[in-house]
Amino acid sequence: MPETNSKNTIYTEVRRSIIMGHRKPGERLNVEEIANTYQTSITPVRDALQHLGQEGLVTIKPRSGYFVTHITLKELRDMFELRNILEFAALERTVERITEEQFAALYHVHAGYTGDDDESYDRYTAENQRFHYLLAEASGNQELARTLKHLLDRLARFMVLRHAGKTLEETHTRILDGLHNQDLTTARQALSDDIGDTFDISLARILENEASVWHIDW
Repeated sequence: MPETNSKNTIYTEVRRSIIMGHRKPGERLNVEEIANTYQTSITPVRDALQHLGQEGLVTIKPRSGYFVTHITLKELRDMFELRNILEFAALERTVERITEEQFAALYHVHAGYTGDDDESYDRYTAENQRFHYLLAEASGNQELARTLKHLLDRLARFMVLRHAGKTLEETHTRILDGLHNQDLTTARQALSDDIGDTFDISLARILENEASVWHIDW
């Protein structure tokens, strides 16, 4: 397999394993072991892990190696607070600028509920990120949209913890319907519910099941 293809495969599969929680926060990622698994040199492995480092999913420690990123409660709160700031700013601009073509693209982001397996949640996560990115992009501020996309990469694991596969499309439709009706209050409330539920449910599950793994500190 060419090294470019190996890098893409390793990136995709390691990223999925982190987002799905199969690799825990703080876990060391053994470069040689991954290279052996994919029967490749260590170069595409390092390239893939560097890419994941840019997304905030992997922490690179000089002379120590690569580790699944863990965060504190303060960092988690800060990220969700920043998400609120970015998305509400985008929403207020989007309501005045969004086109029918952009509405159509947003209404067709989701492919429907197909279960709670890893493959489905991998898709739900990608659809969720795409929806919020396109919504921000419709504001006309590309830098805002790019910043939000990077933040959503870092928060992808928490969307999975929320287990919102059955309700995700309905939640997003409420946001869009509010925008379509020029009803910013309804759209803002739907967005607030979406972000707030993700934070509350994710935090509850972390504290209940994996607090020691996530290194959640007050």
